[in-house]
Amino acid sequence: MTRLLDLTIALPPRWRRRSDPEHGVLVHARAGGVPAGGAAPELVLRCAPVDDDLAAWRRAAHAELEQRLVGFDLEDEDAFELVGRPVIYARFGHRLGLAELVSEQWSWLIGRTGITLTGTVARDEYADYCDVFEAVAATFEPGSRVA
Repeated sequence: MTRLLDLTIALPPRWRRRSDPEHGVLVHARAGGVPAGGAAPELVLRCAPVDDDLAAWRRAAHAELEQRLVGFDLEDEDAFELVGRPVIYARFGHRLGLAELVSEQWSWLIGRTGITLTGTVARDEYADYCDVFEAVAATFEPGSRVA
């Protein structure tokens, strides 16, 4: 378990970790080595101030991702509760160089703080990592000092 700014999340063991809280990156964890798909699986937990509700914030974020990411394709999106907290889930495809990637995001709004967990992997390895990403998202605990 990793505790950051009174947040708790369980990351895969042996994944390299770094953070840059001044730029909203609470933790960036990356698997060691690069699998055949050409992109090391990674998880990034970010925070940012949000002046909107959860759904509007995520709609705006997806519009921004569509502009920034090559080949952005929103494949799935859902709003539900994960471990008793409202969350918006999204899965989208995109490219980085020649690599075809899939990212999954879980986004929570805690007070006026938006928290997003993004798991990214090469499309060919998605089936090997989607359960890992979901299991990590299920461990998210916002703590009391986030809002």
